[in-house]
Amino acid sequence: MKASPSRFKTSIKKILKNKWIKWLVILLTAILLFLFGLYISIYVGLFGKVPTIEDISSIKQEQATQLLDKDEKLIGKYYIYDRQPVTYEDLPKHLIDALVATEDSRFYEHDGIDNISLMRVFVKSLILQDKSAGGGSTITLQLAKNLYGRKNYALFSMLINKFKESIVAKRIESVYSKEEILTLYLNTVPFSDNTYGIESASLKFFNKSVNDISILEAATLVGTLKANTYYNPRVHLERSKDRRNVVLSQMVNYGYLSKDSLAYFSEQDQQLDYRSFNHDLGLAPYFRAEVKKQLESILDTLKTPEGEKYDLYKDGLIVHTTLDFKMQQLAEAAMKEHMSKLQVDFETSYGKNSPWETNSKLIESAIAKLTKVQTYKEQGLTKNQIEDSLNIKRPTDLFSWKGDTIKNISTIDSLKHYLKFLNTGMLSVEPTTGAVRAYVGGIDYRYFKYDHISQSERQVGSTFKPFVYTAAINNSLSPCTYFSLNKVTYTDYDDWTPTNSGSDEEDPFINYTLENALSNSVNTISVKVLEEVGIPKVLEQVEKLGISKKLPNEPSLALGVAAISVKDLTGAYASYLNKGKAVKPYYITKIEDKFGNVIATYQPEISEKEAYTEYTRQVLLEMMKSTVNKGTATRLRSTYGLKNEIAGKTGTTQNNKDGWFVGLTPKLVTITWVGNDNHSIGFKSTGMGQGSNSALPIFAKFYQKLNKDSDFNTITKAQFEKPSEQVLTDLDCEPTKRDGFIKRLFKKKEKKKKFN
Repeated sequence: MKASPSRFKTSIKKILKNKWIKWLVILLTAILLFLFGLYISIYVGLFGKVPTIEDISSIKQEQATQLLDKDEKLIGKYYIYDRQPVTYEDLPKHLIDALVATEDSRFYEHDGIDNISLMRVFVKSLILQDKSAGGGSTITLQLAKNLYGRKNYALFSMLINKFKESIVAKRIESVYSKEEILTLYLNTVPFSDNTYGIESASLKFFNKSVNDISILEAATLVGTLKANTYYNPRVHLERSKDRRNVVLSQMVNYGYLSKDSLAYFSEQDQQLDYRSFNHDLGLAPYFRAEVKKQLESILDTLKTPEGEKYDLYKDGLIVHTTLDFKMQQLAEAAMKEHMSKLQVDFETSYGKNSPWETNSKLIESAIAKLTKVQTYKEQGLTKNQIEDSLNIKRPTDLFSWKGDTIKNISTIDSLKHYLKFLNTGMLSVEPTTGAVRAYVGGIDYRYFKYDHISQSERQVGSTFKPFVYTAAINNSLSPCTYFSLNKVTYTDYDDWTPTNSGSDEEDPFINYTLENALSNSVNTISVKVLEEVGIPKVLEQVEKLGISKKLPNEPSLALGVAAISVKDLTGAYASYLNKGKAVKPYYITKIEDKFGNVIATYQPEISEKEAYTEYTRQVLLEMMKSTVNKGTATRLRSTYGLKNEIAGKTGTTQNNKDGWFVGLTPKLVTITWVGNDNHSIGFKSTGMGQGSNSALPIFAKFYQKLNKDSDFNTITKAQFEKPSEQVLTDLDCEPTKRDGFIKRLFKKKEKKKKFN
């Protein structure tokens, strides 16, 4: 029997007369009115502007600038937020399926708001004050949060932000299709390790573009969205695997994956191919830092179509460079192999009497240069207070070839630790253009920011000698001119007596040809050749080779007392492979905006005129081939087994402070330098510090690796052109000649004279 309407009304009145029910109704009505009023106040902008339809239609996201190698392979990025946008067509279906199944199963059905889930969140978070309520957020709501962030409003902050996001989500759905929303979301969502967007995450964690990632990889990345630190696959591999499997289970629940596939995939190990794009890590960090300097200067001269300056970190520029990704990898590997071993030999040679531990003057000098010490002085601290501060022990990251460590040490202990390390610079360029193919500015950019390619200038030692010989040949000195080994004391230069390395007793009656003297790096003869041709002509010759800095106007110039950068030296040596024309090593070929429009292009900087004749070039190249085949660089053949066409020059400076090697092959010029950043610390012995031992092995190991890779056959199998008959004839003489009896009778073993 049905109740009559009058009876139902009577029952309602009775219920409402109950004061607790009455107050509950009033409370609920007040809450609803409050929520409605709050929503309206947010909608009209009382809590800050809510993005309009127009704002949402013209979404502009900050994008990382991409640095590409010569084959358009990504080598690094400049960014505040690591983000690289992709299109919907780039997104594999299994990635979309994993995302929808895990984050928003009714994504294709709602209009931006999943009312059932949202009501659950409101009840739990507002009424029950359950901070772990979570949920409720659709992909569109999350996109609204990703695009416009959240603010802290103190009271009801969560509710206000949720209302704002719901308004924005509705507007997003009215402007964009579901496919566009998914694309926007995946381009903006934060992943682990400060990475924004699916493309950047794919490249970072799996070293591949998003369109190439597998189901397992897609599930791994989607799994991190729940808590990108907690489920970071780099840090928590097993935890990430468990979360990945949850994503796979969700795909099964919503029909995107079969149960059989789940059983198979769930058992697979979690695999990563991690590539950091951190500014201090990854491939070619010194190169990226140098390019960044150039870009900052270049962008000051360019304007966007709107007349604004480009922002290196936000405008998504695409920078095409000359670097060869794979060659750079091999160069860095060769450097690490040699330098880690050389460092052990270096420390062992000093034993307990190392200067970084026992030389108090050296240590005090190094301490005085510390920025921290200068700051303490400016703060008015006394000498004793500064010493006390420097001796306080703190947990400190320390570089080691065996693996980085953290030790509880003082600033002084840390300084001594880093004083001992040898450093290096290595540059490989294409000789006809100056295009930089490999760039190693030091042993580890994280701990040694100083760039030994572009910033450092060190004495070049015997690598300067070919320039002296070039000037001599170019000024008509015959390659078969003989010079005596005997010592000469130059009275007008403080009785300076050049000597030769390796032997205290030399036969003063032996004479060398220019080829033999250069290939064996004979100091006494190099000075005599300089004297023969004249210092002004050598300085003029060097200037034509693109080295414009002021050099010492003295006889020791022949022995390489001049300090020159690796970069400038490489450009000068390229002339021997480039018809006598020096080049300027360069890095950038073109710059595009984020839409692919070219905004700047750059061409090689090559000297307009030959620095010397073709005859001179061929003679010097033959002489430097002899250096490799029978001179100071024969280790390339005997120890490292290189059969490539190579010309070269070793170099060692006074007191074994610097080791150099110049390697010339038909299509690549490579220069390596090794030494300690503190000029007071040299190698213990010439045997260890000479260029053939300290610097040459990096080149040798580099070429061993190039030889094993067929991709570099055009470089490794290239042949030098055959020299002219005239050059071959002029070099066809006995390498040594001994003075006759009469000349020996009247010749002094050592003579004194003024330098002409």
